[in-house]
Amino acid sequence: MKQTDVIIIGAGAAGLMAAYTLVNAGKTVTVLEARNRLGGRIFTLDNNVFTQPTELGAEFVHGNLPVTLCLLEEAGIATTSVDFEMWQHKGGSFKQSNAFIDGWDALLKALNELQHDVPLQDFLNEHFAGSEYAKMRAQVENYVAGYDTADINDVSAFALRNEWNHEDEDAQHRIKGGYSSMINYLAAKCRDAGNEILINNVVNNVQWHNNTVTVSTTNGSIYHAAKVIVAMPLGVLQASEGGEGTILFDPPVQEQLHAINNIGFGAVIKILLEFDAIFWKSDAVAKQLGANLATMGFLFTDEVIPTFWTQAPAHSPLLTGWLGGPPAHQVEDASPEEILQQALTSLSNVFKIAPNSLKQKLVAWHLANWTAEPYTRGSYTYDTVASLQARKLLQQPVEDTLYFAGEYLYDGPAMGTVEAALTSGRSVAKKILKL
Repeated sequence: MKQTDVIIIGAGAAGLMAAYTLVNAGKTVTVLEARNRLGGRIFTLDNNVFTQPTELGAEFVHGNLPVTLCLLEEAGIATTSVDFEMWQHKGGSFKQSNAFIDGWDALLKALNELQHDVPLQDFLNEHFAGSEYAKMRAQVENYVAGYDTADINDVSAFALRNEWNHEDEDAQHRIKGGYSSMINYLAAKCRDAGNEILINNVVNNVQWHNNTVTVSTTNGSIYHAAKVIVAMPLGVLQASEGGEGTILFDPPVQEQLHAINNIGFGAVIKILLEFDAIFWKSDAVAKQLGANLATMGFLFTDEVIPTFWTQAPAHSPLLTGWLGGPPAHQVEDASPEEILQQALTSLSNVFKIAPNSLKQKLVAWHLANWTAEPYTRGSYTYDTVASLQARKLLQQPVEDTLYFAGEYLYDGPAMGTVEAALTSGRSVAKKILKL
């Protein structure tokens, strides 16, 4: 029964950033992680399966994000700039374009004139209900599912308006060696100061009152501290009581749990496909398709697996497939082999290469079904109409003893990102230090 100043539940970006901030200020921490690894939704696969470190989770630094980039600079971890060349495959032909929604200007104008927040589906039903807008509605639904991993039936129209009015045109980055190098840096700093970060420790009970916390795990371990930070993914906190990885709070925190369920959490499946050659760059493909895809970054299609991206500008035969939002929920129980076949069929329809031929070209593949993963249960946050008030409540400590941290508690333009998680973890740690 070890005693520390703060127990942190969850060793993802938010939990480790909180730990790092507290340790730098001289506090002691114990970090408990349910998985057999650190990082949460950051998971760089660095083994002999792929020819390079491969991101199963977070992959990009979306813009010039200060907390992320400053931390990477401090750690001496380099980044590379990425310039996305967007291609679309619609109606059997390719087009290089960043425009995804017909009637975009009219859509944004109506959104900007909206006086009261509603789910996006309600907004579309009111302003774009006619048959002449059927294509636009489908495009909006697909875009929101793919980019925000959200359901238009409950995603906030105001939140999307804010996002779409402030599209980040800054440079995008990848991290050399992968995001896990950042996680390893944070963990090493905490351990070097004498603190424990323990994997395979599934917390199932938190007893708390008046700056006294007792945390129990399923393996029978018990930990004591003055305060606890709950830095678990929103999807696990939203899971039904008694489910794998869920926590019983004693006394209950019903108001906070109600707020947690008022924040949206998406679904995603990511599939990584490494081929024996960069077939989409070949002269034969260019001639057959009538398009030179040599510098293609992203490819958007109408297929079952609708989105793919390359490692451009790096010369790599790796393609990443992406299925987000409700369509990912619908197949979350499918086997990896079934989803692999869907990805190959989608590529076959686009590139006019038989699925079996594509499969024979595969040298490695891996499926990251984050929605079915019990200690994640989804992708990342999106706002519902009730999310703003929910976040305000959850950002406040419960009797200066129980704190929540995670990307879902971030207020800013980089919602749903590693930047959001790091910012939240640091913010919570600073609140504790002020006391």
